[in-house]
Amino acid sequence: MENRKSRPIVAVVGRPNVGKSTLFNALAGDMLSIVKDTPGITRDRIYADVNWLNIAFTLIDTGGIEPDSKDIILSQMREQAEIAIQTADVILFMVDVKQGLTDSDSKVANLLRKSHKPILLVVNKVDDFNKFMPDVYEFYNLGIGEPYPVSSVNRLGIGELLDEVVSRFDKTAGEEEEDERPKVAIVGKPNVGKSSIINKLLGENRLIVSDIAGTTRDAIDTEVIFDGKEYVFIDTAGLRRKSKVKEELERFMIIRTVSAVERADVVILVIDAEEGITEQDAKIAGIAHDRGKGIIVAVNKWDAIEKDDKTIYRFAEKVKNTLSFMQYAEIIFVSAKTGQRLPKVFEMIDMVIQNQNMRISTGVLNEIMTEAVAMQQPPSDKGKRLKLYYITQVSVKPPTFVIFVNDKELMHFSYTRYIENQIRDTFGFKGTALKFIIRERKES
Repeated sequence: MENRKSRPIVAVVGRPNVGKSTLFNALAGDMLSIVKDTPGITRDRIYADVNWLNIAFTLIDTGGIEPDSKDIILSQMREQAEIAIQTADVILFMVDVKQGLTDSDSKVANLLRKSHKPILLVVNKVDDFNKFMPDVYEFYNLGIGEPYPVSSVNRLGIGELLDEVVSRFDKTAGEEEEDERPKVAIVGKPNVGKSSIINKLLGENRLIVSDIAGTTRDAIDTEVIFDGKEYVFIDTAGLRRKSKVKEELERFMIIRTVSAVERADVVILVIDAEEGITEQDAKIAGIAHDRGKGIIVAVNKWDAIEKDDKTIYRFAEKVKNTLSFMQYAEIIFVSAKTGQRLPKVFEMIDMVIQNQNMRISTGVLNEIMTEAVAMQQPPSDKGKRLKLYYITQVSVKPPTFVIFVNDKELMHFSYTRYIENQIRDTFGFKGTALKFIIRERKES
């Protein structure tokens, strides 16, 4: 299963109007699954999951540039290049054959070259390979190597480009992932107390801390030992960026989050008790949900809240409502300041990981399904009724089930959700998403 390894990240860098988003849409095209009930995140098209020749990777658009003056374009492109260099396994540097080679292209190329990351030079808008090839060769002057001509609009040259992209992934990247220790990403908006939680977890337990320099990704990984067991915490709080534009900052945060979540087993979303849960929190949670990771919502600064006997209940309700697409999330109320309930976090991580790896026998699953179908009749359409033949679990992390039915069209999202709830009633699966694949089988 490709679940074991984290997906490689491919970042696109380039000047305004060279066609980054057209390429993005061409690559993500039919493969872009906009998950209906995940708020906000997939619509921004900051990232998309692409699958080529059975290799899955995450494509990231490093950012919009306000074309204002040459200087601004250059400084913003440098910032894009930095984001790409920090987070990506492969960088696509995009230029425009019709505008030709510009000064800012050369300056950014120098920056990228120094990074020693694999860089593919993509020359866009080559609508006619014969006619434009001489202009394509001009880009050899950037010193980044061979230019790959494509036309994003006409989908020309895209296959060759993707072949090249996947061939550049580090085949050994998966090797160091054999690390069996639980990996925990601490994510959340700026200033909700992510770092203070990590520091408190370290301090309280008088741990041996060694900052293992982050793998290719520059996130700082911290080893924590609790009760004789080792955990690796991936911190996304690093890189305090001074960004003029709020939107740039948000984009940067989402890119950082995607690359941390990619490597984690369990994601802890930290929210601020005083501020309550926001749309932005839901967006960040959506990243973990889309990737089927284990999730714990840690409500920080709980010590600062005036409480009565209903406070926790009311707050938890609000969280569940805002994160309606992930009712399974575990919620814990903590305080980095006082250390309240922080040791419980480890228990929760262990439990969520156990649930992420839980396997259920086919016999038991089919009993649950048969009973569920008897209690609530499957939907029918134009006289044809949905029949569920068989269910089996095919993988873990997240637990993934295949249901064989007579007609895929009839298997509505709501009925799948109903089956999921029946399985959860029996086995809990707290803190982890469940994935369902619906397959058709002709009636024998």
